[in-house]
Amino acid sequence: MADFPIEAVRGRFPALSLTDQGHRRIYLDNPAGTQVPQAVADAVSRCLLTTNANLGGFFETTVAAQKVVDAAHAAMADFLNAASVGEIVIGANMTTLTYHMSRTLGRTMQPGDEIIVTRMDHEGNVSPWLQLAEDLGLVVRFLPFDERSWQVEEAALKGLLSEKTRLVALNYASNLTGSINRVKALTVAAKLAGALVYVDAVQFAPHGLIDVQALGCDFLICSAYKFFGPHIGILWGRRDVIDALQPYKCRCSSNALPERFELGTPQIELMAGLTAAIDYFADLGAAAGESGSRRQRIAKAFEVSIAYENRLARQLIEGLSDIEGLVIHGITDPERLAERVPTISFTVEGIAPETIVRQMNAENIFLWSGHNYAWEVVHQLGIPAEQGVVRIGIAHYNTADEIEETLESAHRVIAMLRQQRS
Repeated sequence: MADFPIEAVRGRFPALSLTDQGHRRIYLDNPAGTQVPQAVADAVSRCLLTTNANLGGFFETTVAAQKVVDAAHAAMADFLNAASVGEIVIGANMTTLTYHMSRTLGRTMQPGDEIIVTRMDHEGNVSPWLQLAEDLGLVVRFLPFDERSWQVEEAALKGLLSEKTRLVALNYASNLTGSINRVKALTVAAKLAGALVYVDAVQFAPHGLIDVQALGCDFLICSAYKFFGPHIGILWGRRDVIDALQPYKCRCSSNALPERFELGTPQIELMAGLTAAIDYFADLGAAAGESGSRRQRIAKAFEVSIAYENRLARQLIEGLSDIEGLVIHGITDPERLAERVPTISFTVEGIAPETIVRQMNAENIFLWSGHNYAWEVVHQLGIPAEQGVVRIGIAHYNTADEIEETLESAHRVIAMLRQQRS
């Protein structure tokens, strides 16, 4: 396939054709949540209408509901290349799952044990560990990112590791700078020190192929609504690690894996949508010429979508770089686009990010301002947290024309705001 099938892709997403008073929408709010293919909405609806029952019975709908749950775990095992479906835990969202797992892991820790968190991560992979440390008398060590490479460096991590380090919480990609960390190398360093590794892959999952077996980490977490699915979170845990853990759970609920980590009645209809989202990637890979397993088709989908997204990211970065006084907080070198996801954040000297975003939102260009829960990132960079950045996030359903319109708007809005100030 010579070119990415952008029109066919866009045709799968009904929201992309919506208008407001005749005005088109440009969805560049994707780091906060993507739109969904029709197949995802259909799967959720079909589940609610035809397999709406709790689990554990012997009648038709409960048997069918169990098949939906099993299919979702199998789909995520393919998406992450898990060794077994028993390693896949599905729950409410990334933050809730991380809080739950942090408390479970806390049962294995003692006062004085150490946890490392980064200054690059979303608060969902920082606050649970800070509060666990406060509860148990643990020591927290903060790992900064390098402001030249925009990544967490192995040397910096090694400088914080000790024989007391029990866990290192990392992120795969930043939801503000877009930088991709070298998770495999960081994991090797942490494991040599005897620490567990917990990876937040929420921002990476829509933009890159994840292979948990190759990474070597112990836990990895992501959110389906960031990769074209419903609002649901997924945690992978290495079998030998999670099998030894005793989670907080009801006394009479199952002790099997992964059920003992999945609290309460599952969101069965959302699991149906999750499977449909994974199958969307597989369909994209098939359209690109891959006829192998679902995992192989998913891999092909990412191969073609990464190349397409990188072209759009380069177009956006180059266009923004033409604006005087605008600072992009992240990798801008076109030779390093493979080291970032297409999430671009910037500030403009003398202009509040919210002011820019409000004007662009009024033109039906959807994007965000603020710290976006990248609390440690803005503090390390010296950006006022109450202001944050302007964040533009590309997905593979966006187009070059949309990026060009967005650039024209940014140039025009910033010039207008400057004129108003003078």
